[in-house]
Amino acid sequence: MSHEQPAPSLHGSCHCGAVRLTLPFAPGEATSCNCSFCRRSAGIWAYYALGTVSIQGPPGNTEDYVWGDRTLRNVRCRTCGIVTHWEPLEPTPGARHGVNLRNFEPGLLASVVVRRFDGADTWTFLDGHSPRGAA
Repeated sequence: MSHEQPAPSLHGSCHCGAVRLTLPFAPGEATSCNCSFCRRSAGIWAYYALGTVSIQGPPGNTEDYVWGDRTLRNVRCRTCGIVTHWEPLEPTPGARHGVNLRNFEPGLLASVVVRRFDGADTWTFLDGHSPRGAA
């Protein structure tokens, strides 16, 4: 008898289902940021190369929110208002986007290491380690 847990689903959506996301692979870690936007949206972010996450529903089902240094567009569902992801306004080679893991089954979030990032003040990880894959 096997006691292995099934792999968490890589399919998620906003609350109403109008915006659906499929991840190319399960993330190994994610970021919880305390900046004014992330704190209010409660996003837990996993990062992927731009274009590798399948996002269905936009553009008619989404709205953008751009603020601050105006480099990212935060995307939310036009119907239920849930923040699904962010992406760069002007993509460059190697660009990535962040996907809000709170839009997936809880098992996916439970399977990753969540790092705390101080986006409100020091712009550093609070555990003192740089993220995997960071330059």
